[in-house]
Amino acid sequence: MSATFQQDRGLGAFYGLALGDALGMPTQSLPRALILQRYGRISTLIGADADQPIAPNMPAGAITDDTEQAILVAQLLVAGGGSIDPTALAHSLIEWEAAMKAKGSYDLLGPSTKRAIEMILDGHSPEEAGRFGTTNGAAMRITPVGIAGDVSKREAFMALVVQACQVTHNTTLGISSAAAVAAVVSAGINGAPLAEALETGAEVALSAERHGHWVAGGRIAARIQWAKALCADCTDEQLADRVHDVIGTSVASQESVVAAFTLAHRVASSQLSPFDAVCMAA
Repeated sequence: MSATFQQDRGLGAFYGLALGDALGMPTQSLPRALILQRYGRISTLIGADADQPIAPNMPAGAITDDTEQAILVAQLLVAGGGSIDPTALAHSLIEWEAAMKAKGSYDLLGPSTKRAIEMILDGHSPEEAGRFGTTNGAAMRITPVGIAGDVSKREAFMALVVQACQVTHNTTLGISSAAAVAAVVSAGINGAPLAEALETGAEVALSAERHGHWVAGGRIAARIQWAKALCADCTDEQLADRVHDVIGTSVASQESVVAAFTLAHRVASSQLSPFDAVCMAA
């Protein structure tokens, strides 16, 4: 595999993260019925309205905390020579939120990350701080780990995923959902077709359950395969309904991460174009 090919795919993964983030920025935390009434099918970058609960009045094309924190993780990977110091990540997140507050932004840390940072500031260890993090925050910022790590070297790859998750999402759900996303990115950079990369993601999610504090909730790997079967033969309209009504799109990692895999599986089977998939997600 040439370095140019891998670099192109790595950049593509990061561009995809930022573009998908910007597409969904105006609709985050809004009811689906309101989104359909106000915007219809989103197929281009649009700005947020004044009543957007997280990003009011943000201009079209603006990214959110998810992409910004992914960039932060990438910077830490570069500074650490391919590894992440969990304590350095915690302090970087604290500094990032302070900068956001200074700018008057509402787009701050998510619930799991916020709780973990407060525990760090109260003197808890990074390992302990992330023991309640089950939301999708780690998965949303994990793309740089998938770019830097090599999923074919599973032990080292998982160690890197855990480093990126530990301080905020040190749970079976938090780590396995992030591992699934990182594995797809890494497999794609290694040259795997999308369908194969998605299967690798599910496999890694299953093995990742050995890491972190156990928490109750539907298992990521099992739900990925269940959702794939649930939506295999439905129409696009039925797909949107099933993702919203049955799989779920909340910040819970066992909903939103699984929903993303479901759309990607439809792309892999040529039932949905990549463009239509990101528009549906938005």
